[in-house]
Amino acid sequence: MPILKLDDCEIYYEEHGEGPPLFFVAGLGGVGSYWQPQIAYFSKFFRVIVHDHRGTGRSTKSKIRYSLEQMAADTIGIMDALAIDSAIVVGHSTGGAIAQILCLEHPNRVQAAVMYATWTKADTFFKRCFEVRRTLLKAGPTDYVRGGSIFLQPSWWIRDAPDIEDTTVYGDSFDPDIVDSRIQALLEFDRTADLSRIATPVLVIGVENDHLTPIYYSRAIADAIPGAELATMKDGAHVASQIFSDEFNEIVHDFILKQERILLGSWASEKAAHP
Repeated sequence: MPILKLDDCEIYYEEHGEGPPLFFVAGLGGVGSYWQPQIAYFSKFFRVIVHDHRGTGRSTKSKIRYSLEQMAADTIGIMDALAIDSAIVVGHSTGGAIAQILCLEHPNRVQAAVMYATWTKADTFFKRCFEVRRTLLKAGPTDYVRGGSIFLQPSWWIRDAPDIEDTTVYGDSFDPDIVDSRIQALLEFDRTADLSRIATPVLVIGVENDHLTPIYYSRAIADAIPGAELATMKDGAHVASQIFSDEFNEIVHDFILKQERILLGSWASEKAAHP
């Protein structure tokens, strides 16, 4: 297995394709397998990197007090270990919050950022969602995964595939205590006052029927970041990049292609054109 050794843990990662580095950062579940539809598409044009967050998947199950800043620091540690000076960063949910921190604290490491189905800070709605998810977590992993689908997937998707338990979101197994600590980290996250300082090119993607991070969060982030673009998807709920991957991939790829400076140099621009 490809493993990177950071100071106090081991991180599972994968690389696919070649070209400008494109770093996909997963959400609360933390596993790189979430991005399977994006790996297949973007590795034709870019050097795609995904990883399992510390505490998730095949990475070290560290018993620490998690924070979004710690998760962002691990992301920088991975970039350092892979000799990546800067990259395009695409973050989903928790990964989108990590992208906010990277743009603020490490702007020279982020060439452009996509913040997808993410949030600003924990408001009353967000807190109640995670009160329910914590209750499910206490009931056990099976209840957490099955009950969690209500927050992640569209109603029609659950109706048509009632018995599917998707390991691409959570991995094959997880530690409930670590998940609980990671949830607490989400509830404590708030960089709303700093968003106006972001100078990195940013695309915000919101989904109209997202039950967990409603589209008003995406609108608020796009309004707060100078020059940020906002794209909306009508369907797919919190995991729209999986359910409507073609639409999602096209939105992200079109944004990246606008950032011409990223594609300069030895990487021929025609290689990055749509097939």
